[in-house]
Amino acid sequence: MRRLIAKFLADQCGATAIEYCLIAAGISIVIVVAVNGIGAQLNNTFGTVKSSLQ
Repeated sequence: MRRLIAKFLADQCGATAIEYCLIAAGISIVIVVAVNGIGAQLNNTFGTVKSSLQ
């Protein structure tokens, strides 16, 4: 029983998967923030072009 518990505690597979999930979540947050900022700038630019054409 001790060997089974020791083997379970020494297993790092789950920790690696969690680390990859945290990295992916961080990257996705950065992408969402960047796209949000670019979208707002593009909206302003197209609004300016639209008002200039009218």
